[in-house]
Amino acid sequence: MIDLKEKPFDLDQEAITWVQETLSGMTTEEKIGQLFINLGRSTDEAYIKNMVETYHIGGARYTESDPEKVFKQNQTYQKYSKIPMFIAVNGETGGNTFCNTGTFVATEAECEATGNVQAAYKMGQVCGSEAEALGCNWNFAPIGDIVFNWRNTIVNTRSFGKEPETVLEMCRAYLKGSRESNVLSCVKHFPGDGVEERDQHLVMGINNLSCEEWDESFGKVYQTLINEGLESIMAGHIALPAYSRHFYPELKDEEIMPATLAPELIQGLLRTKMGFQGIVVTDASHMGGMLSAKPRSMQVPGAIAAGCDMFLFFHDPAEDFQYMLAGYKQGVITEERLNEAVTRILGMKAKLGLHKKRIADQLDERGVLGCERHHQIAEEIADQAITLVKDTKHLLPINVDEKKRAKLYYLESAPISYADGTDKAKEIVIEELERVGFEVDVNTSYYELEMQEMSRFNRYKVMDMPGSEEFKSKYDIVFVFVNMNGYAQENNVRVKYSAAHSNELPWWIQEVPTVCVSLNYTNHLYDLPMMKTFINAYAPTRECIRATVEKLVGKSEFKGKYNENVWCGSWDTRL
Repeated sequence: MIDLKEKPFDLDQEAITWVQETLSGMTTEEKIGQLFINLGRSTDEAYIKNMVETYHIGGARYTESDPEKVFKQNQTYQKYSKIPMFIAVNGETGGNTFCNTGTFVATEAECEATGNVQAAYKMGQVCGSEAEALGCNWNFAPIGDIVFNWRNTIVNTRSFGKEPETVLEMCRAYLKGSRESNVLSCVKHFPGDGVEERDQHLVMGINNLSCEEWDESFGKVYQTLINEGLESIMAGHIALPAYSRHFYPELKDEEIMPATLAPELIQGLLRTKMGFQGIVVTDASHMGGMLSAKPRSMQVPGAIAAGCDMFLFFHDPAEDFQYMLAGYKQGVITEERLNEAVTRILGMKAKLGLHKKRIADQLDERGVLGCERHHQIAEEIADQAITLVKDTKHLLPINVDEKKRAKLYYLESAPISYADGTDKAKEIVIEELERVGFEVDVNTSYYELEMQEMSRFNRYKVMDMPGSEEFKSKYDIVFVFVNMNGYAQENNVRVKYSAAHSNELPWWIQEVPTVCVSLNYTNHLYDLPMMKTFINAYAPTRECIRATVEKLVGKSEFKGKYNENVWCGSWDTRL
């Protein structure tokens, strides 16, 4: 039984009555529809009306970036929905993921580097207020993953670190800030990413900790947050073999499933052992970690049967809806399990007060989205976070008058399309270096050569480099800025030069003083151990880049703290 008077619901009798009466008045198809969160592909009113009225969806996430369109879209969802809807966002770094005017506050790793939970609290504040301003009401954040494995890049900067205590305190602070707005929070990715190095977007993840190790790490994070009233948890496509075998000792290897399809992990561990009564939502169902586990016809109802309450994203709406309905009619999803899931969904909607008022009448006019105060928060966190990992040649601070002539090498991931141009952060780096007085000569990458004119000879042009004496006569200092990133394309992202034998390879390292700055992952020293001055800046934002450059020239002190993952378990990275 779900006690809606108790946490995490805390409903009064009026709200409970609404839940009960709404549930009793729903058709089977309406209950089935509530289990789905749609990934909206269009802001067209006819499309939204059809999705809501045909499939009775319980929630949506969207792909639009213009705030006015997002708000209008959210109004339209609520207008046509018989039952108020969840409108979800991914608030991992701030409102920048909600719309194009939202504020990028910080990454989780950046918050950790400050050594101050106030950074996470303020990030939660911004995420909550900017989500609410857009008419959104469910935030798929914060991230409770723990980076035990330094090779893991899918949660490298998306985690509050490698220490369970730090991750817990940062999550608590984020939740406190987010709850100041009328927005649900959701900790992810249960049972926990960061133990291995693979990406569950591509393959089922495996958390191979023992039960005891899990209890003292991920379990400690989740149990504490559950005890304090956590509203929702996102189950990852991640297996936890030790606990699966704890509940089912005879389980064969081929029977081990990701948490999203494992009743022993959702109902056995999370519900029964840990006492969680809030909503469990699956991670995106188009991810490889789920797609490869079972046929789609079994995945869809199987996730709900396993104990998840909501299924994230249709593959084919008509097909997935029928798979879910068939699963109910065939007894895969019991009547009790269906009503339990829908009760939780309605209960959380009532907690948000959606049964009384679904959305504001107009887009918030107080200037919440991307406001000056939120950017000031981003600046403050950047100042506290930028981390000097090493400076073994004592190069810093740099006297611009003595080392004015700078060469810039900018290492970026290959553009998704040459039509998109190169990384926008590159121009910010150039502007900020020039702002403090450097004369910057920018190296041309293979990607840029191809954008200028595609030619099979470009791969040879990018290999060209001057002689050492010529290079030393032209430049006083070299800057290498690295912004590698990856998402659902490869399991692990490493430093990659734009072409084979590229002149970007640090051939000059023993000739001219060099500073290397990572604008993303914190583990690049494994591929760049030759760098004697190395800085982790955590994000390719104006705030982080400006703070980094000012610290390079001594206008500000380095205040950030690194964890031991930066050394990548290798002795040469420390030299």
